[in-house]
Amino acid sequence: MRQLIVRMAAVGAAGVLLLPGAASAAVDPPVVVSVPSPYPANCNGAPQTGTNYSHSEVEPFVAVNPAQPRNRIAVWQQDRWSTGGANGVLARVSFDGGAIWQASVSPPFSRCAGGSPRNGGDYERATDPWVTASPAGDAYFMALAFNNSNTTNAMLVARSRDGGRRWGPITTLIKDAGPAFNDKNSMTADPLDSRYVYAVWTRGFTDAGDEFFGSTYFTRTTDGGATWEPARSIYDPGPGGLATGNLVAVLPDGTLLNLFTEFRPGTSGNLAVLRSTDKGQTWTGPFYIDGLGTVGVIDPRDGAPVRSGDILPDIAVDLRPGHDEVYVVWQDARFTGYQNDSIVAASSRDGGRHWTAPKRISPSESGQAFTGSVHVNSAGVLGVTYYDFTHDSAADEPLVTDYWIVRSRDGGATFDQRERMTPASFDMRQAPVAGGFFLGDYTGLDSAGDQFQSLHAVTTPDAPGDPTDMHAQHATGVTIGAGNTDERIRMQPSSNRPRPVITLDSGLVTRH
Repeated sequence: MRQLIVRMAAVGAAGVLLLPGAASAAVDPPVVVSVPSPYPANCNGAPQTGTNYSHSEVEPFVAVNPAQPRNRIAVWQQDRWSTGGANGVLARVSFDGGAIWQASVSPPFSRCAGGSPRNGGDYERATDPWVTASPAGDAYFMALAFNNSNTTNAMLVARSRDGGRRWGPITTLIKDAGPAFNDKNSMTADPLDSRYVYAVWTRGFTDAGDEFFGSTYFTRTTDGGATWEPARSIYDPGPGGLATGNLVAVLPDGTLLNLFTEFRPGTSGNLAVLRSTDKGQTWTGPFYIDGLGTVGVIDPRDGAPVRSGDILPDIAVDLRPGHDEVYVVWQDARFTGYQNDSIVAASSRDGGRHWTAPKRISPSESGQAFTGSVHVNSAGVLGVTYYDFTHDSAADEPLVTDYWIVRSRDGGATFDQRERMTPASFDMRQAPVAGGFFLGDYTGLDSAGDQFQSLHAVTTPDAPGDPTDMHAQHATGVTIGAGNTDERIRMQPSSNRPRPVITLDSGLVTRH
C-alpha cells in the first residue's frame, strides 16, 4: 500500500495534477493541526456500544477571525464512535495565519472533556462541531451533545473572547430526553452586525416505520452571546417530511438565507432556501434551487460504503459592496447517468429567489467526487474544495483518495483548472467506520483577504493507532498562470432532473 501511495503522489508532483496546460501550483503544503487524543479510555461515564477509534480526528470546521485575520480557529470530532458521535469535540487556534497551531481550552461539551451537571456538559458523546466568528472578534463554538445509554440530547454553544484560547460558560440552546432528537446543526455570526449570531438544526422524530422526519429549528442571540432566544421551528415540511442540513448565510443587505435539503415521502429530495429580512424574526419561502440527485459513494472495488456529505449542501455569499451573488454546491450524479456523484453548483443573483441550472464542477476523471465546501474570498473569487478518487483503480486494495480546490473568477461561469491539495494520496479504507468509511459530513473552508483557509481530514496509514489527522492548508485566490481561456474549464449546465434515489430510512437521515 505504501508503494502505491508514493506512486500516486508522483503523478501530481508539486501538489498539482499534471494536465496539459496546467497552471503553476498556488497551494501551500499542509500543516498538521491535530495532536494525540487527550481523553482517557472509558471516559464517557456509562457503558457504550460500538467501536471507538481512539486518536481519530474527523469532521472539521474552521473560522477566520474578521477582527484579527491571522487568528484561525479549527474544530473537529475527537475519538469517533462507529455508533455515532465522538468522545468530544476539540478546538485548536493559530495566531500567525495558520502556520503554527496552539492548544485551546475546549468547552466541556462531553464528560470526556470535563463536562458535568454543574457546567452543562454532562453528556456521554459530542459531535457536529461548528465554529464562527463575529466582526468584533468573538468566536462561537456549537456542538450536538448526547448520550448513547439513553435518549438525552442537546444543542450547546460556548463563546470565546480571546480568539479561541478559552471558552466561556456553556449555553444550552435546546435539550430533549426523547422522543425528539436534534441533529445537523450549524451556526453563523452575522458579518454585518456583531450583536447577531444564528443557530439552526433539525429537530426530528422517528416514526413506527423507523423513518426520521422533522423541521428546521432556529435560535439567535441579539446581544453578542449574552442571551439566546428560545429555540423555535421556522419551517415544517409536513407529515413525513424532513428539513436537514440547515445553514444560514447573510447577504450584503442583511437578508438571511437558510439553505436546507427537504425530503418528502416518495421523493429523492430538493434543495431550497428560506429568506428573512428582519434578522430571523420571520421567514418566507421555500424558494427551490433544484433536485438532489446523489447516489452516494462507494469503494468501486467491493461496494463498501463511503460516508460523505451526500445530503448536505453548502452555501457562500459574495459580500463585496454592490454584489449579491449566492452560490450553493452539492453532490449529484445527474452528469454521470446516476452512476457516480459529482460536485455541482448553482447560483442566484436576486437574493435566493431564483437559481441557475446546476453545473458540474468536478471533472470526469474524478470518478466519484464528494463532500464539497464553498466560499467566496474578499476579491470575489469563488473557491470549492472536495474529495475524489481520481487516482484510484477498482483493482487496488486501498481506496486511493485526494483533496482538491478549484476556483472561479467570473461568478461560476468558468473555473480554473483544479489543484491537488493532498501532496500524497491517502487510503480512505483506513478511516473510522461509521455508516461507511468516515472523515466527516463536511469540511472547513474560509478566507482571510484573498487567501483561502482549508481544514480537512486525511488518513495516516504509517501511524498505527492514529487513523486520521487534521490538515490545515492555504490556497491563494487565483491559480498562477491560469489567465488564458484555454487553461480554464467551461462548465455546461444539465437539463436533466434527478430521479428518486433516496429513501427516508433511519440509516441515511439520522446519521450523527
